[in-house]
Amino acid sequence: MTSKVTYKGGLRTTCEHLQSGDIFNTDAPVDNNGLGQAFSPTDTVATGLASCILTMMGIKAKQLDVDLNDTTAEVTKHMASNPRRISKIEIDLKLPSAVSEKDRKILIHTANTCPVHYSLHPDIDKKIQFNWVN
Repeated sequence: MTSKVTYKGGLRTTCEHLQSGDIFNTDAPVDNNGLGQAFSPTDTVATGLASCILTMMGIKAKQLDVDLNDTTAEVTKHMASNPRRISKIEIDLKLPSAVSEKDRKILIHTANTCPVHYSLHPDIDKKIQFNWVN
C-alpha cells in the first residue's frame, strides 16, 4: 500500500504516505463548495506533474553532472465543467542559464516524458515553458 487517505469532514482529507509517515491535507476549492484552505485534489495532480518533471530532470541532471538546485516550477491549473475536470496545466520552469544547449535538449526531453505526464489523460492540455534564467 502506498498511502492512506482519511476523510475528516467538511470536505477535507488527510493523506499519509505510509513509507515515510509524511502527511498533507486537502480541501475542496472555493469554486466547488470548499474553503480552499489547502491543496485541492486537482491541485495535487497539477502540482504532481511539476514535481515529477523536476524529479526526473534532477535524476538526469545528476547523470549529466548538471546542477539544477533552486530550479522552480510555477503551476497554474485550469478547470472545465460538464464533467468537472482539469482542462489545462501550465508549468513555468525557471532553470539555470549555465546549462549547455546539448544538456538543455536532454533535460527538456526528460521533462516531457516523465511518468506523470504519460499518466494524465491526453485531453489535458499540458503547457510546459522552459526559461533558462537563474
